[in-house]
Amino acid sequence: MKRESIEELKTRTRDIIRRFKRAYPDAKCSLNHSNPFELLVATILSAQCTDERVNIVTADLFRKYKKPEDYLKVSPRELEKDIQSTGFFRNKTRSIQGTSKVLTEEYGGQVPHTMDELLELPGVARKTANVVLGNAFGVKAGVVVDTHVTRLSHRLAFTQEKTAEKIERDLIEIVPKKDWVIFPHLLIAHGRKICKARTPLCAECPVEKLCPSSFLKTGVPPPS
Repeated sequence: MKRESIEELKTRTRDIIRRFKRAYPDAKCSLNHSNPFELLVATILSAQCTDERVNIVTADLFRKYKKPEDYLKVSPRELEKDIQSTGFFRNKTRSIQGTSKVLTEEYGGQVPHTMDELLELPGVARKTANVVLGNAFGVKAGVVVDTHVTRLSHRLAFTQEKTAEKIERDLIEIVPKKDWVIFPHLLIAHGRKICKARTPLCAECPVEKLCPSSFLKTGVPPPS
């Protein structure tokens, strides 16, 4: 099989994005939130946890805590109890209360909207920063890389890299900047509906003809 040039890869990527937009017109951030701070908290909670579980927890959490100062008024033990079902609740409590302290003391309780400022917040790495920047502020600073994006980026041969940072670097090179925010939502929607980890439904895939991992071509199920 002939090795794909970068220009061929860019063309194939744009075609895949167009098809995904038709297949998943309602693709969007699945974390429930009503403001940037809620999205920041929800994204911190989403580490190693499903969005569905996070939304269940935040339904009560966001009624109890409205702003950063509210998270600082309770003991770590109380907040840990509130978010326990999301897993890693002690680390997440430290991140939420640490971030709330910085936001209160340095940003007037508001979430900053630059990558550099967000990365200074406790518990915030590029994935969280990209989620908040793209979905709360419409700032295209990068591409969110989660487990769905990683799996599908490998199957679709967008990248061979293993770390989130290097995968993001490859995706930034081939995905048009105007699509940086919607792109991960499209891959997540496709990963949940069709390109499942264990049993991808290649025969139902809207981009099967553009996918080098399709078992309809290889006769071998794509790697999970």
